[in-house]
Amino acid sequence: MCTTFWVLGRKYYNLGAGKLLSQIYFDLKRKSMRLTSAERRRSQRIHIQIPMFVRGTDAAGLEFLDLTKTLDISATGAFLASPRAVSVNQIINLTIPAPPSPSATLPSETPPIRARVRRHRSADGIHLLGVEFLKALD
Repeated sequence: MCTTFWVLGRKYYNLGAGKLLSQIYFDLKRKSMRLTSAERRRSQRIHIQIPMFVRGTDAAGLEFLDLTKTLDISATGAFLASPRAVSVNQIINLTIPAPPSPSATLPSETPPIRARVRRHRSADGIHLLGVEFLKALD
């Protein structure tokens, strides 16, 4: 007698534990490969331009501070338009500029956001950087 199983709406036949599990794994992997990039994201992107200071070290070992802007941002990363090429896997510090606080109860500045450069490409003299925050934003 053949036993059948239903997993995520699909019927499987028990042809032995190893074959059954490998077939389920293969089907789940194939299904996950069909997800769009938006469906695979850990957090939703917001398409907004926010000015940011980027501080880091360039390929020559010199420290730099550039004003950039986000093209989109999420809790786990951002896509930046930068005037400077930055190496993939480099750690950078991002700071959102803010005017001086008129009140002592408000913080005078935002703490830096540490990020790792995951992607870099150039377009029309602008460097597009995909960065992943080392700690997700709350």
